[in-house]
Amino acid sequence: MNATVSIFTEIPETLHESLNKYLEKHPDWDRDRVLTAALSLFLLQNGDSDRQAARVYLETLFQHS
Repeated sequence: MNATVSIFTEIPETLHESLNKYLEKHPDWDRDRVLTAALSLFLLQNGDSDRQAARVYLETLFQHS
């Protein structure tokens, strides 16, 4: 991934709690990595099968800390 852009969004509290529980159990993941993986997968499944989204998804999924 070359450039990054910061975003601010509100999510339901229950989703935030679930995310925090996941992150506690998976210390090699952080919020940015989870949200990048989730957004790129969503775009792959619902978009125009963009190769860039696929690349970002795979890079994020297999990133090692």
